[in-house]
Amino acid sequence: MTLATERFAKIASRRAAGGNGGIASICSAHPLVIEAALRHGAIHGADVLIEATCNQVNHEGGYTGMTPAAFRGFVEKHAASTGIPFDRLILGGDHLGPNPWKHLPAAEAMRKAVAMIDAYASAGFTKLHLDTSMACAGDPPVLADEMIAARAADLAAAAEAAVARTGGEKPVYIIGTEVPVPGGALEALDHMHVTKPADALRTVEVHRQAFLRLGLDAAFARAVAVVVQPGVEFGHADIVAYAPEKAAKLVAALEHMPQFVFEAHSTDYQPAQALAALARGGFAILKVGPWLTFALREALYGLSYIADQLVPDASRESLPAAMERVMLASPGNWQKYYPGTPDEQRLQRHFSFSDRIRYYWPSPDAQHATEALLAALGDRQIPRPLIGQYIGHLDADVGAGRIRPTAHELLIGSVTRVLDIYRGATNQ
Repeated sequence: MTLATERFAKIASRRAAGGNGGIASICSAHPLVIEAALRHGAIHGADVLIEATCNQVNHEGGYTGMTPAAFRGFVEKHAASTGIPFDRLILGGDHLGPNPWKHLPAAEAMRKAVAMIDAYASAGFTKLHLDTSMACAGDPPVLADEMIAARAADLAAAAEAAVARTGGEKPVYIIGTEVPVPGGALEALDHMHVTKPADALRTVEVHRQAFLRLGLDAAFARAVAVVVQPGVEFGHADIVAYAPEKAAKLVAALEHMPQFVFEAHSTDYQPAQALAALARGGFAILKVGPWLTFALREALYGLSYIADQLVPDASRESLPAAMERVMLASPGNWQKYYPGTPDEQRLQRHFSFSDRIRYYWPSPDAQHATEALLAALGDRQIPRPLIGQYIGHLDADVGAGRIRPTAHELLIGSVTRVLDIYRGATNQ
């Protein structure tokens, strides 16, 4: 294992020994988010965990068009430019299972999932979240725990075979599937629940038995975390903050599973004290994604308004206008998620916490509009009054000299503010 993976593999034993630290899991493929995360790790001498999802990156390309090997090359290219040592990097695969192909019969969907996890393991991804909880065509609507665990063990067997064949690093595994809706809740946030301790313990036991039946004792010994719901969530304009008292029994269950910590999904937008309480309670892997691209969008839109004042050009389309045009032309990534009147949908397209606008930044028109904006501003020093007016959340850092007042550094700085909150919460 790389040094970073070795450290990550000991995350539960460190907590058992009295440590309360953890790590943020960066779930984004945006180049500026990746650059910010790697620069942040280099500055602080910290490990950086970057994850790709099964829909985003897979052996067929995913919606980014990248295979696991290509995604690794993409991250390592940015790592080389930021100066962070490669042995500070951990690459993870999230929700690895048949989800992208669940419309197919289970046997066919699982064959594709096996090929995907083979590609992840062969490319050197060392944190693998096994998630086979979704029903495929022909399955009952809700799968039995034993079926979920058996399919997860099949995927682990494929990953183990891949690293044996390629001589790669042996991965660590994340099990469990009780997660919030990806990208934020679609309904009112008045029905939140916390995973029952008995359910978390049962998840571990049924996976242990499924691994043992395939002779994967050594692989299961490298399972380090269980995904659970601690009672956190965000919607379009609302956030449910972590309430430690509601998760006290779940936290106590860790005493009966010393091999594990908890992994918490959808921790975006949590207050700093809530994130710190999660880490102290054993939710040592804190996944964040939409908050990072939300912060990036805030700065990008602010720069667009600044450019209108600083370098006005009637022929240059504003970035908000360009993104509105792009999203209206291809509504598939937002339409079914953003209900309401046309005006309400317009606001959600640009400003919802679920940040589904993030799916549109890679489009050619969005890239062209972003590049035109950054070219117009160049490396010029942006006056503080304009920063205060349009990107006010960065003004104090600019004034203190922590952020240079150029367009690129303001974008990196906006993402870094979020990363700093996670660094403080995890004591990394």
